[in-house]
Parts: sequence; structure tokens; C-alpha cells
Amino acid sequence: MTTAPSGSARTITTTIPARLDRLPWSRWHWSIVIGLGTVWILDGLEVTVVGNIAGRLSEPGSGLPISSGQVTGLAAALYVAGACAGALFWGRLTDVWGRKKLFMITLAVYLGATALTAIAFDTWWFLLFRFITGFGIGGEYAAINSAVDELIPAKYRGRVDLMINGSFWLGAVGGSLLSILALNTSIFPANVGWRLTFALGAVLALVILLVRRHVPESPRWLLIHGRDEEAERIVGEIEQRVEAERGEPLPRAEGELTIHQRKSVTFAEIARTVFAKYRRRSVLGFSLFIGQAFLYNAITFGFGAILTTFFDVPSGNTGYYFAVIAVGNFLGPMLLGKLFDTVGRRVMISGTYLLSGLLLFGTAWLFDQGSLSATTLTACWCAVLFFASAGASSAYLTVSEVFPMETRAMSIAFFYALGTAAGGISGPLLFADLTGTGKVGDTVLAFQIGAGLMCAAGLVAAFLAVNAERRSLEDIARPLTAAASKATGGGTDPDATGSRQATA
Repeated sequence: MTTAPSGSARTITTTIPARLDRLPWSRWHWSIVIGLGTVWILDGLEVTVVGNIAGRLSEPGSGLPISSGQVTGLAAALYVAGACAGALFWGRLTDVWGRKKLFMITLAVYLGATALTAIAFDTWWFLLFRFITGFGIGGEYAAINSAVDELIPAKYRGRVDLMINGSFWLGAVGGSLLSILALNTSIFPANVGWRLTFALGAVLALVILLVRRHVPESPRWLLIHGRDEEAERIVGEIEQRVEAERGEPLPRAEGELTIHQRKSVTFAEIARTVFAKYRRRSVLGFSLFIGQAFLYNAITFGFGAILTTFFDVPSGNTGYYFAVIAVGNFLGPMLLGKLFDTVGRRVMISGTYLLSGLLLFGTAWLFDQGSLSATTLTACWCAVLFFASAGASSAYLTVSEVFPMETRAMSIAFFYALGTAAGGISGPLLFADLTGTGKVGDTVLAFQIGAGLMCAAGLVAAFLAVNAERRSLEDIARPLTAAASKATGGGTDPDATGSRQATA
């Protein structure tokens, strides 16, 4: 690494991004996946438990004077609203204060709010801390996705990002099975079981918080913010660990990056970058998030209500069905993730969105014809969400890797917040009303809206998706602070509003 004076700032030339990208997969990378990715398991646990215990919370003796509609509609919408607000609030701080500081703070917020939800004594208390829980989770989306993408080598970035975001559904499986246990009044009283599920979430968050202490700050973020010596030390320690594990020297890193270090980037620069320089990528991000947010936050929030309303499934048994769906969701990113790094982003993103949308249209038609039972509807949803889950996870991957380093966390937060607000706040409220009527046609309409938005997003991706597979983050979107004449890996900066073929 070399440095040169540049007025009040410093100009440095470094190989750190190339050194991180050329690392082979190692136990250290698994520690990053475990330390950062496991929080989505908690998110899945939270969302699923609330949906599955809605019927029990509204029953006499639960300890809360709350209706099922308030749990699946208002509480769900407040959780998502909190996540949107948290993403924007913490996202900006993640770019300014650093990835590590924020992914510790936001997890602590989640932990405290979940614990306080467990002791809710009135409806307003439950709703308030559902909002605050979402507020913490929203910050996690920005901090975690930016940190993961900046620490994982380019060759593996797509599959790892999808696997981590898809782990939400491991939590959903656990939440479904846990709700079955919690709703069993022969084991726990009606006013105790649901509280224990939230308490367990807080305990798991504490364990993750302890593990996460050992995850380093992003060396890429450190470079931009004038802490290059710390970045050099962290990367050197990582290289030593990987070399010791492999028993041989690492290959030489190819490619340098010259940057003019700065402490912060203004909102005006962020807005100009996102909405002017990369406006087509912005359209892509909005489309992907709106499509997946409406499908998941609107339809899966009401799945339990569909089972009980149309198929007379007891409220205590809905968790079994949702556990099956959650497994399908988890397998999608796990089995398809590698293809996002090999076949490519454009084909896989557009393909998963379009296929899941078409399958959902088919499910809506079968449901309208009265051809489905609780079991076959669950099978249809497994097929739909196998592909939709991979597509939804790729939305987070996309907005994390196609914008410059200095705006990464804020970009994730911004697209997540606006896309989720469009589909995730209005969706649960609308869908609760549609399924609440007990009319088949209203539920079919909700399915069709979700399917239509997924297909529309898939068409947008077919034209606008960036071929980011196996490319350095600095090659996909050159940092705002980078010198114009230097590009990592020797490549040229991609078209500001389009994309080009991968060079690797």
C-alpha cells in the first residue's frame, strides 16, 4: 500500500480489495456466515411465530385483549413499518460509523425489544415493541448485507448472500414448530406459551451477539475512511489464517485501487449517484423489492388465516403446514445459489421472479376452481416459493453490489424501505381484509396481485439486471472516492446506467 498527500485528505493506492477477492474459501469465511447470517433465522422466527400464534393471542385467557386481525394485520404492518424506518435510520449510520458498530447496536435493539414483547400486558405494549423489534431488524438488513458482500470473495458472493438471506426460512421452520409447542395448552398455559417463544428469541439473539464480537470491521470501509493501517492489519491476519489452514502461500493479488480518503459522503452525492448516475439500476432495485415484498409480506402473513378459513385447519396445526413451506423456501437459495455465480445474475434473477409469478397465477386458478386442499395448496406454495425465495434473496444481493462502496448500506436501506413499504405495509393490511371476507374471489385477487408484481419485476430484471457474477465490487461500481485512472482488477468502470459482461 502506498500513500500520498492530497490537501487535507490522503490518497492511497491499495491491493486490499483484490486480496480479499482472491482468497479461497476457508473456515474464516464460515465464521463470517455464522456470525452475521444467523440473524435472519431470528427474523424468520419472529415473523412466523406471530403469524401462527395470532389465533391463540385473540382467544380468551391469552393475557392480551387483542384480536386476530390486529395481530396479522396491524402488528404485522407495524413490524414492517419499524423495519423500514430502522433501515433508513441505521443505514445512513452504517455508511458513516462502520459496519461492525451498527450490526452490534441493531442486534442489541432487536434483543431488548423482543424481550419486552414477551412481557406485554396490553395491546398497545405489544404493538409498540413489535414496531421497535422491526426497527432493529431493519438496521440489520443494511449493516449485515453490506458487511457480508465486502468480506466474501467475488467468486462466492452470490451464493453466500443468497444462502444467508435464505436462512430466514430456517427460522421460519423453527418458528412453526415452536408455535405448535407453545400453543399446546397441555404443556403451557394459554397466557404463557406465546411469551416463551419471544423470550427464546431474545436468548438466541444474545448468543449471536456474543459470537458477532469476533467479526472484524470491513477493510473496504476502513480504507475509505482513513483507517488503512487497521485495514491492512485485518487483511494480513485473515491471510495468515487462510495460509495456515491450507498449508501453502496464497497466490499474488492482481489489481490496485487508488482512492482519496474521506470521512463521509453527503446526501446530495448519494442522491445524485443513485438517481442520476445509476438510475436504471435504481429502477431494477425498486422493481425487485416491490415484487418480493408484496408477495411475502402480504401473502405469507395470511397463510394461517387461509388454512383456518377455507380448509378448517385448527389454529394449533397451521404450524405444520408452514414448516413445510418454509423448508421449500430455504432449499431454493441453497440449491439455486451457485447458479447466480455461474449461469449469471441476469438469467437467474429474471428466471426466478418470472417462474414464481407464473406458478402463483396457476395456484390462484386452482384455488378459484376449488381444486385444492390444505395439503395440495401447501404443495403449490412450496413450488412457488422455492423459486421466489431465491429471487427475493437476490434483490438484497443486487442493491448491495451494484452501487458504490460509500453508498452501499444506505442504498440497501433505501430500496428495502421503499419497496417493503409499498408491499409490506399495505400488503398485510389489504390481505387481512381480503382473506377476512371468507370469499374465494378476494383471496384469488390477492394471489394474482402478488403474481403480477413478481412477473413484472422479472421482466425488468431481464432487461436491466447487471452481470455482476465473479466481479469485484469496485469493478461493478467504482467507489466515489476512487481515482478515475485506477480500477480494481484492471477492468473499466461499468456503464453508469447499464451493465456489461463479466470479465472473469
